[in-house]
Amino acid sequence: MYCLQWLLPVLLIPKPLNPALWFSHSMFMGFYLLSFLLERKPCTICAFVFLAALVLICYSCWGNCFLYHCTGSQLPESAHDPSIVGT
Repeated sequence: MYCLQWLLPVLLIPKPLNPALWFSHSMFMGFYLLSFLLERKPCTICAFVFLAALVLICYSCWGNCFLYHCTGSQLPESAHDPSIVGT
């Protein structure tokens, strides 16, 4: 389970509030995970545990899924502040 110490923090990185940055964030996270899986080759158990956690987070729409933004979930209140999001 040594390889999970490099995978689990990826699930804790928050998505940016600015919707214009969501695509860049998801591309960065996807390329990080792909390069990690190709370079480090984690064990099957670690990869399965990480993918299960990723699927559960994205399926539940808690708002931290880096693959897409759930349409039913609302943005945080600070996302409507023009000084943070910008126009």
